[in-house]
Amino acid sequence: MIRHLILSLTLTAALAANPATVPANGKLKVFVLAGQSNMVGFGQLKGGPGTMEGELKAHPGKYAHLVDKQGEPVVRDDVWIVDLSYADKQKQGWLTVGYGASDDHIGPEYGFGFEVGDHFEDPVLLVKCAWGGRSLKHNFLPPSVEGYPAPQKDGDKGFQYAETVRITKEVTGNLKKYFPEFDGKEWELVGFGWHQGWNDRIDQSAVDAYESNLVHFVRDMRKDLGVEDLPFVIANTGIGGWDNPQRYKAKVEKLMEAQLALADPQKHPEFKGTVAGVETRDFQRSEEQSPSKQGFHWMRNWETYYLIGTHMGEAMIGLLKK
Repeated sequence: MIRHLILSLTLTAALAANPATVPANGKLKVFVLAGQSNMVGFGQLKGGPGTMEGELKAHPGKYAHLVDKQGEPVVRDDVWIVDLSYADKQKQGWLTVGYGASDDHIGPEYGFGFEVGDHFEDPVLLVKCAWGGRSLKHNFLPPSVEGYPAPQKDGDKGFQYAETVRITKEVTGNLKKYFPEFDGKEWELVGFGWHQGWNDRIDQSAVDAYESNLVHFVRDMRKDLGVEDLPFVIANTGIGGWDNPQRYKAKVEKLMEAQLALADPQKHPEFKGTVAGVETRDFQRSEEQSPSKQGFHWMRNWETYYLIGTHMGEAMIGLLKK
């Protein structure tokens, strides 16, 4: 049921892949992108199969729009990104490659930024809030799930939840510092992207609580960011594709379906038209097609991360059109 729903959403988004640009209203369009290491991003740029370099050689026409006439990665002049997630990796600038785990990687922000940047005439700001190895059960746990002391440091319950709120408010409240190229004054928070789940899917108790925790996460984040019905796009943790080993197949598939469940209006009517799910299992690539055997980071496959980002962007545009 859920898979059919997500495929339907994806088809709808695909039909709108080249929408008419939304006319400018003078407001900067702000999106938050949050999650753990696969939102940080390990899509490798250089090397053989599965890297950006390899894909451009193998499919030059398919990804030609991502490079200039000299073959260098395009730098957008309408999409700005700020990443304050790591104290030693704070970075901001016009969107291009290199906003993943290092200058040699991308995350979902790359494809997402291209999609929403093409959609709006107004400039776009991406606020990235992503940390490796963090769970929804503990690190991102929203405050309405249970009472806990205000988190003070990394590792405290709810710290990454609180940091996502704090960073978003810090950036949007100080645009002259974090987006000096922006010459306007008004902005609006228009969407939230979520790609997370590895640390939960290896813990059965976290899997069992995931759907409920994610419902609280969406509700609380909307409240704390001050935007009722803020559109949410949730990309599931489809690592392993459609054929995970039997020893943990049931557990990981339960988590994947829990992540997509919020987009099902029959299960969660309160989110109808404001939450979309992105099925990522189709984006799994083999070791032979990838630059790494690092399964928990999608084999570091550049195309995988790019596709996750573009489909999240298309799903977001679909919600905004409604």
